[in-house]
Amino acid sequence: MAKQKSFSCAACGAVSTKWAGQCEACDAWNTITEDSGLSTGPAKKSLGAKRGSKMVLSDLSSTEAPPPRTRSGVAELDRVLGGGLVPASAILVGGDPGIGKSTLLLQAAAHFARAGLKTLYVSGEEASAQVRMRAQRLGLASAPVQLATETNLRDILTTLDAEKPQLVIIDSIQTMWADHVDSAPGSVSQVRAAAHELTSFAKRKGVSVVLVGHVTKDGQIAGPRVVEHMVDTVLYFEGERGHQFRILRAVKNRFGPADEIGVFEMTGRGLAEVANPSALFLSERGNASPGSVVFAGIEGTRPMLVELQALVAPSPHSQPRRAVVGWDSGRLAMILAVLEARCGIPFAGLDVYLNVAGGMKISEPAADLAVAAALLSAREDSSLPANTVVFGEISLSGALRPVSQTENRLKEAQKLGFTGAITPAGAASRGDTQMNVTQVADLPGLVGDIFGAG
Repeated sequence: MAKQKSFSCAACGAVSTKWAGQCEACDAWNTITEDSGLSTGPAKKSLGAKRGSKMVLSDLSSTEAPPPRTRSGVAELDRVLGGGLVPASAILVGGDPGIGKSTLLLQAAAHFARAGLKTLYVSGEEASAQVRMRAQRLGLASAPVQLATETNLRDILTTLDAEKPQLVIIDSIQTMWADHVDSAPGSVSQVRAAAHELTSFAKRKGVSVVLVGHVTKDGQIAGPRVVEHMVDTVLYFEGERGHQFRILRAVKNRFGPADEIGVFEMTGRGLAEVANPSALFLSERGNASPGSVVFAGIEGTRPMLVELQALVAPSPHSQPRRAVVGWDSGRLAMILAVLEARCGIPFAGLDVYLNVAGGMKISEPAADLAVAAALLSAREDSSLPANTVVFGEISLSGALRPVSQTENRLKEAQKLGFTGAITPAGAASRGDTQMNVTQVADLPGLVGDIFGAG
């Protein structure tokens, strides 16, 4: 029987039997290509023709020991992994080009090798001499890490089966080539096949596998989304090239909390962990100034203080600009609309700029009140006290909603020398902190009581 043609979307990995200009699954245009090496025709034999082995059944009351973990000794990395590296786990690490993914994983390989794991680093993008030069620059030349440069997946799996390492790092999954798939390296079919083979090998042999993935211009890991479903943990390495700070963020973790972050600082000797990120992000903050507000947020299980900076200026254009760095531009538009509709403070004819200092990215709704305070401070040219933190969620009616972990936010602020806080009314108890907490019921209350505007 002739093979039936198969087409897949390069953006989401959806498979179809015919070509189309737009993917029906993700609505992306011109992303569907033919997978000439794959067959979607009927199988020659039915699955029921040959009986397999019986499944092992258990009930919900069964108890199992938690998986053993190997700590690298780098507290920030172990925190993001959920307490250390789990055997037979598959980890996907993505990030922008040049952000430091290879540096991070080479340092991680050295730490795990020194912790007792037999570690193999496979590079498909650099020659062995280039990796050794980086290792010497980072002071890792003496680490017991085995190095290989290969892109043929069959040769890699054969070597892994013979060497029996405990940790394998593949840099990167887009350069791997499976000879049984008839498509170019980096295509959807190749990435899907390589990821499946490597994760299956990890589960069969009890080997931990770390895959490096390139990201698209939208910040998503390139290739089919099914790869993120295959692996146990998905990490994103974030940061602005103009800043020395780097954020390792877990967006999926089957062995620990998701949305956990680790903070690193890029130095001449590689990445150095930051034990107190709040102090580092606020280290360059000077005296109180209009538009500057400190937000007490929560990233994963860690309280984090960052500075929000706003600038409001008359616009010379007919369409005022709205520029945002480190926050959701749609949420900024919502805050501006609530300020105008519920508080009578217009921003028409004014350019609005918002920046999260230090290259940090915030997605927590608890930052709404801090953003509104920064916008009001910039517009009214009136600064908040330098020793005050702000947090709270704003509804479309202008009411303020309490947020979770209020006590942890206040404790972190007090530890860094802050003495005051502005929170929504009805927030949880401040615990044993000695801070002066001002509770505000709604956004008009913030405008009138704090800024005296209206």
